[in-house]
Parts: sequence; C-alpha cells; structure tokens
Amino acid sequence: MNFFQFQDPWLLLFLLGLPLLALQKRKKAAIHFSSTVTLKTLRPSRIDFYDGLPLALRFLVLALLIIALARPQEGHKSTEILSTGVDIMLALDTSGSMRALDFIEDAKRITRLAVVKGVVSNFIDNRRNDRVGMVVFGEQAYTQCPLTLDHDILQSFLRKLEIGMAGDSTAIGSAIGIAVKRLKDLESKSKVIILLTDGRNNAGSLLPLQAARTAKTFGIKIHTISVGTKGKAPFLVNSIFGQRYVYQEVDVDETTLKKISQITGGEYFRAADLESLKNIYAQIDAMEKSAVKIIDHSEYTELFYYFLVPAIIFILLEIGLSNSFLRRIP
Repeated sequence: MNFFQFQDPWLLLFLLGLPLLALQKRKKAAIHFSSTVTLKTLRPSRIDFYDGLPLALRFLVLALLIIALARPQEGHKSTEILSTGVDIMLALDTSGSMRALDFIEDAKRITRLAVVKGVVSNFIDNRRNDRVGMVVFGEQAYTQCPLTLDHDILQSFLRKLEIGMAGDSTAIGSAIGIAVKRLKDLESKSKVIILLTDGRNNAGSLLPLQAARTAKTFGIKIHTISVGTKGKAPFLVNSIFGQRYVYQEVDVDETTLKKISQITGGEYFRAADLESLKNIYAQIDAMEKSAVKIIDHSEYTELFYYFLVPAIIFILLEIGLSNSFLRRIP
C-alpha cells in the first residue's frame, strides 16, 4: 500500500499565520522632492505590476520552508501475517422467501436480504486479519467468493447479491457441502461456517445433517441463524390495483438448524428483527477470535528537498530583484 505523510504535521499550522502577515499594513517609504513629474517619466508604468513580487516571493519561500520542515514522505507499507487466523465461510440464503418485508430500518420496511447484507458487511469489516469467503444458495448452491484477505473484493460480491439469483428454493445441505469443500483442506486454527436461512431444506441432493456430519469430520464448526418473524410475513406483490402487501406463511426448520450446530459444536441463533441480527453477528465475532501476529513493513523516501531547493532558488531570486530591477529607494 502506497502512502504519503508528514513526519511532523503539526508544523503545518504555521502556514495559517502567513495570511495574517500578509494582511499587516506596511509603512511605505517616502522621500521629499520638489516635483515628481520628472521622476514619473523615468519610471515605466509596468513596474507597478512587479512592485509586490519580492513580497510574494518571501511568502512563497516561507510556505516552502514550513512544508520542508514538516518532512513530507512518500512510501510503501506492507503487512505480513505470521500466524493463521480464523477461516470463515458465510453461507447466505438468497431464496425467494428473502423478499419478505418483516424487518424495519429507519421506519421503513425492507427485505430480509437487504438487512442481512448490511449486517454481514459490518461483520466482514471487523475480521480484517481473517480469510472470509461466501457461498450463496437457493435452489442451487455455489461459491460467490472464495476465501480471501481482500475484503474489498468480498464486499463488492456481497453488494451484488440479489433475491432469487440461485433460485427460489432452499438447498441448505448443498450450501454446507460447498462451504465444507472450501475449508476442509486448509491448515488453520479454526474453520467456521456461518449459515443464515429463513426456510427449510427443500432442494439439492445432500441432506443438511449428512453435510453437518461431514463438516464435523474435518473439524469445521457451523453456526446457524434463522432469520425472520415466525408465522406469516408480508410480501409486496403487484396486482390490478397496484402494489399491495400479502401475508404468507414462511416455514423455518429450526429443529434441523439446531441439530446442525449441535453436531459441529456451533451455536444456533434466531433473528426476528434488525437489532437481534446485529447482536448475533457481534456474538459470533466475539466467539471466533484468535491471536494473529502481524508485522508492518514500511519503506519511505524523504521529499523535503522538493520544497527546500525551490525555496533557496526563490529567496536568491527575491534578493537579486530587490537589489537590482525592483530596488526600492530609500
């Protein structure tokens, strides 16, 4: 990562004093002479334009010297991770039922997926030193983003999630299977799957409990989250009278989700509103921590001479002009 910095940035505060100096009234020099008519004919009018040049050069020199004293630096910073942290696969449900509008944010109804994307985004930001990947599932399951330390790329994939992009059904077993495949051969201190869904397994050939037992074999822990209110949830549909809310029953298989967590040594959570979902990811974030040793390498180049050399040139120019072409009498 490239960076630009000042070693002593507090010195730049002196730049704020330059306008105050410029606003101070200067007492103009004067000489007694019987008539200035003849002198005016000896002085070309264009000299008036250059009259303030020496003073401007002095202020420019002061500004350059202040910047040089603050020691501007340009460099490159790299981070070396000496120990492996937690490898996390996020398994997110994008089935049709995630259109339910039973979550409230800023006094507005929003879809379950919109809420999940916001909360998961914050979770990713808090896992800076861990590899995180993402599996998306509906009728099918696939890897949306492999495990990576580049969380900017992961965030971009998260923003692109859409309801129904993997089909309208729910293949929980397949999602676990894909996530296990991504984690099973890795040598890390902890391997975790965080599975979020609002339905029950009704697609795919792999049964959820069978997939959970496979995960346990490879030492992978699964935390499960069921999202949404119980019973009927509001959906926005188009009709001949325009858009209107229709309440439909949404079936969440909490029993299976609890068993998945129990088999793998994870935890089961239920999120019925925005705050509870935030708290759940905060709990998981606190649970799945490991000490990671990091060494920062920084190499930088001093840039002060880019300001010092012009300052010297300009001060010499000011001295030369003030004692020759722009000399003031007296």
